[in-house]
Amino acid sequence: MAIPAVSRSQALAWRLRRQHLVAGAADAVEVVRTLAAVSVFGSDPDLSVRRRLADPGGPGEVQRALTDGRLLRTFSFRGSVQVMAPETAGCYLAVRAAGRQWALKSWVEHYRLAADDWPDLREVVRDVVADGPVPPQAVAAALDGHPRFGHLAAEFSEPNITLIKPLCWQGDVVLGPDLGDRLMLQSPEATLGWAGIPPLDEAGPRTVLDYVAGYGPTTPEHLTYWLGGGLSAGRSRLTRWWAEVQDRLAEVDVEGERRWVLAEHVAELVDVRPEGHVALLPGKDDWVMGPGTKDVWVVPAGHRTAMTRGANPVVVDGVVHGTWTVDEEAVTVTCPLSGDAADAEVARLSTLLGRTLALRTP
Repeated sequence: MAIPAVSRSQALAWRLRRQHLVAGAADAVEVVRTLAAVSVFGSDPDLSVRRRLADPGGPGEVQRALTDGRLLRTFSFRGSVQVMAPETAGCYLAVRAAGRQWALKSWVEHYRLAADDWPDLREVVRDVVADGPVPPQAVAAALDGHPRFGHLAAEFSEPNITLIKPLCWQGDVVLGPDLGDRLMLQSPEATLGWAGIPPLDEAGPRTVLDYVAGYGPTTPEHLTYWLGGGLSAGRSRLTRWWAEVQDRLAEVDVEGERRWVLAEHVAELVDVRPEGHVALLPGKDDWVMGPGTKDVWVVPAGHRTAMTRGANPVVVDGVVHGTWTVDEEAVTVTCPLSGDAADAEVARLSTLLGRTLALRTP
């Protein structure tokens, strides 16, 4: 069977649709599930998600979804805090925990906590956060005077974020729903649809399929960036998981470059046509961070530094063309931008931010 051939602009147009940037999704959970994780620090998760909704509603939709338990917030990708869908978060956390960082000699010696001690410590923590959200100091109080873990009380009273992260990766705690600065802990069971942490040999292949579904057409190298660099999954695991789902993938030729999509998406990809699309996205948005700032399909070399530093991208037909800033009266872009698609996007941003904005161009 001949390998389907598409242009790069077709590939990006399909991805724009897949990530709900052309026709919006029904709700915030659908958006986050597609993207896998939406960054909290250095980004605007509410703008990222609401830009992808058919009905964006008012500001604070992500906070409302967190408060309602439809989304959760936890440490995951790149050691940072992400908003995730409870139904799929466990798979990514299983991958993140696969490296068993807490079993490293440096950890064992520093915290005076053997790898075999973790199950009992986790049980104590789960009991404390069961009625959460609670501050980390509540864990400190439970550990104070404990015959085995009393010396760790200070780590939670400070608190030590590094020690809290593995508890998130193993599904014992998630962060409280408030997007504010105060650190709170609660049980993931408080969120709707929490599916627990599946076995790694189930979770790994699922995350591969999810990535290809949301960020295709893609390559094993992109997957290594997403799950390897992002979640510290070992390269050998990624190679094995890719091979395990190979029968569900289809190769496509994108202007001479080998890429892959889910087999079920090939017909849709071949039929899609670019439409002159413009998107004003917040810094660190998944459109850029999913494939990575080194991916010249999305981030030409001249814009890489700005994207790495978290500038807001102006995306035209899927490609970063410049950056934008906003004040009370206008959105100012660093690149030429005009036409119906640009006007529509400025109007959309006005709706999202709740004020009428003009467009300022160079």
